[in-house]
This record gives sequence, structure tokens and C-alpha cells, in this order.
Amino acid sequence: MKLPVSTEWVLHCATTLAQLEPGASASATQLAQYYDLPAAYLVKQLKLLVKAGVLTANTGPRGGFRLAEPAAGITLLRIVEAVDGESSPYECREIRQQGRGALPPEDCRRTCVLAEKMADAHEAWRRSLAGVTLADILATLPPTAPARTRTRLTGSG
Repeated sequence: MKLPVSTEWVLHCATTLAQLEPGASASATQLAQYYDLPAAYLVKQLKLLVKAGVLTANTGPRGGFRLAEPAAGITLLRIVEAVDGESSPYECREIRQQGRGALPPEDCRRTCVLAEKMADAHEAWRRSLAGVTLADILATLPPTAPARTRTRLTGSG
């Protein structure tokens, strides 16, 4: 499975916002400069996180994006699904019933075993991401990382 590059962007941006002081925000421009990303495209991705309730956004001179709830309540799965959706990347088209190798209908009453295994793998992937919160990610960062991030992103330590 290959996810779009924007998935990496939103995962990093959410982690970065989680390192800010409570109530602090960062603009899409600040985040785009911090990671050298195209601001116009990044803002579209961040708006998807707002729509999903992961982030909140405020307009105006002190506006920007911030987490909508504590980092402990935001899983990686919520972030990924906000931008990539919930559907499985595998779609069985029942080719076992086509062409010269087509199986008879009576041999296809049961769901395709390959489709089952791919669905199992997708569910395992989702469970894994659902079991990791932004707080878990923050706990693995070097102790100096949040202050460094705040200084470089917003100019405050």
C-alpha cells in the first residue's frame, strides 16, 4: 500500500502542533515553511483535519491551526483517515471467475480467500494506527524537541 505524500505532511504537522503550548497555534504558512512544503496545498490538507475534528482553525492575525483536543485523544488512524478515507486499498474484482481460468460459480460461493487476507491485513493496520496517539509519539521524542519546535516554528520557547 502506498499512501499519498500528504499523509506524511499531516502526520508531521499534527505532531508539531501537539508540541506547542496549550492554546497556541501555527499558521499553514508557518508549518509550510517549517517543512518546506507548498502552503496552498498544505492548507487544503489541514482543512481536512479540521473537518474531521482533529484540528481547529482560527482566522485573523493571531489565527492558525491547533489541536482540537488533547494529544492523548488523537490517534494516528484519525489523522490518516481524515485525509485518505477509511476504505481498504484492496478491491477484489473477482477475477477468479473470469478468463480461461474461471472457476465455476459453485466454487466461488465463499468470499475470495485473497480478499479475506487483504481485509485482515487492512484491519490489522487500522488497529495498529488506532492504538497510537499523538501523546504516544510525543513521549518518544527527545526531551528537548518540543522547545526546539516551538522556537523554530513560532519564535517562542
